[in-house]
Amino acid sequence: MRLAMVGLGRMGMNMARRLLQGGHEVVAYNRSPDKTARLTKEGATGAHSLLHLIEQLISPRVVWMMLPAGEIVDEHLQQLTALLSPGDIVVDGGNSYYKDDIRRSKFLAERGVHFLDAGVSGGIWGLEVGYCLMIGGEKAVYEKLLSVFETLAPAEGFLYCGPVGAGHFVKMVHNGIEYGMMQAYGEGFQLLEASPYGSTLNYGDICHVWNRGSVIRSWLLELAENAFRDDPELDKISGYVEDSGEGRWTIQQAVETGIPVPVIALSLFQRFRSRQRDPFADRVISSLRREFGGHPVVVPTQDADR
Repeated sequence: MRLAMVGLGRMGMNMARRLLQGGHEVVAYNRSPDKTARLTKEGATGAHSLLHLIEQLISPRVVWMMLPAGEIVDEHLQQLTALLSPGDIVVDGGNSYYKDDIRRSKFLAERGVHFLDAGVSGGIWGLEVGYCLMIGGEKAVYEKLLSVFETLAPAEGFLYCGPVGAGHFVKMVHNGIEYGMMQAYGEGFQLLEASPYGSTLNYGDICHVWNRGSVIRSWLLELAENAFRDDPELDKISGYVEDSGEGRWTIQQAVETGIPVPVIALSLFQRFRSRQRDPFADRVISSLRREFGGHPVVVPTQDADR
């Protein structure tokens, strides 16, 4: 199948490569042309603008977007709708909010353009082992792209989840679970590090043995083993942990539906905490302990980094 890939970041670039390896024809576009040029050398057809991209597709056109969630997706859709024709298909494979999918689908439907939302998981390993795909939209449109999904995913690695938004909703919850799992691993290894045995434990070996029959074995532990083999005490990395939005949306959905998700919520708040140095809340608590109990406080040095 001939289709376009818009957005050649860490995910989009490797997904385009996997499609090329699977025999598909890929027309590639990225706002920074160097990535487009790189993929062109690997067999893709390059486009220097969205108009140029659309001109090189065959009707009904298929445009797969791998863009950061938010305004940039709307900006591209606004431009694309002026170029696409009724019957064309747009797939949003980024980590968009499912309610944005519903709005965007209606916008495109008014112009006769079909829309699928595809939650994609697999990270930088997807090129080699495939991407887990969670897809929402019209089932008849989904079925038209089965050959694309089969190429991108490993065996049994893609799923039609339901109407528009369902794919990104399932991916949102997937990422919320991921937050909780990583937090649990992080806390466990911190407990090991602080134990009387911390100086003698090899964390790479622990990851390895836990992945041999243990009930907590996982791919995340495989990745943790790789990290510990490279940097046994993780001295090369800081504890600053970013979040990309899905955890917040998961908790927002939990509030809207009255579903308790304490582990996921706390894992997100812990990420917020990781970005703070000497937070004001802790200074308030310290000052209160001093005021009511005369407890000693630690006075910061002048060059303390806050």
